[in-house]
Amino acid sequence: MKKRISLLLMALAASAMFLGCSKKEEAPAPAAAPAPAPAAAAAAPIVIGLDDNFPPMGFRDEKNELVGFDIDLAKEAGKRLGREVTFKPIDWNAKEAELNGKRIDVLWNGLTITEERKANILFTTPYLANRQIVVVTDKSPIKTKADLKDKIVGVQDGSSAVDAVQKDADAAKSIKELKKFSDNVTALMDLSAGRLDALVVDEVVGRYYTSKKPGEYRVLEDNFGTEDYGVGTRKDDTDLMSKIQKALDDMKADGTAANISTKWFGSDIVKK
Repeated sequence: MKKRISLLLMALAASAMFLGCSKKEEAPAPAAAPAPAPAAAAAAPIVIGLDDNFPPMGFRDEKNELVGFDIDLAKEAGKRLGREVTFKPIDWNAKEAELNGKRIDVLWNGLTITEERKANILFTTPYLANRQIVVVTDKSPIKTKADLKDKIVGVQDGSSAVDAVQKDADAAKSIKELKKFSDNVTALMDLSAGRLDALVVDEVVGRYYTSKKPGEYRVLEDNFGTEDYGVGTRKDDTDLMSKIQKALDDMKADGTAANISTKWFGSDIVKK
């Protein structure tokens, strides 16, 4: 009897082992696919502050679109940086406040490099040389800077023309009034109307306007000095500055800047 029980137990154990071995192991669950990496956010546009009434550097054409030498340069720089550029007209007299208040990223619109401005603005190397010329009407008796004595002389408020006149101590003292205007177009209208005796203005701008009305204006041989134009960023925005500087250097080297200059000035006047 015991022998039969033993044989039965052995048979049951063997059967259990056979069933256990024949049982298929379950495959492990597949690992979850990794979540796709988030798409890189597009870089914010570079906001360029400008006076939109400053031809041929930056102004509005008959379609009210912003055009000009600096506009073309800035757009080309944006392409080379792979960044969109947008243009924001500002009160040019408040340009440093706009820049340092981070309402704009760049000043690019015939911005004169001065020691005073260097205290608050980081500049590129100069890309254009410019003189501060004196414009009078063609029939004006004014021939030299000395003839500005006791005269009303116009300048654009916030422009480097203001500094240029004030640096010439003798001329500044002799002038009856240094009248400031929000833009050069209004100043030229006052000049034509006889409410102004002369206008001190950037040569690139003055030549552009006077060429539009041949015979109406005259530019004196005397001027209030030569200055350089540069592009400005905030003092701490060194990364953006280095990229803009490289773009400018490359445009000068490959002839792009020269082509843009010829388009607007008839020749290459870019400072190398």
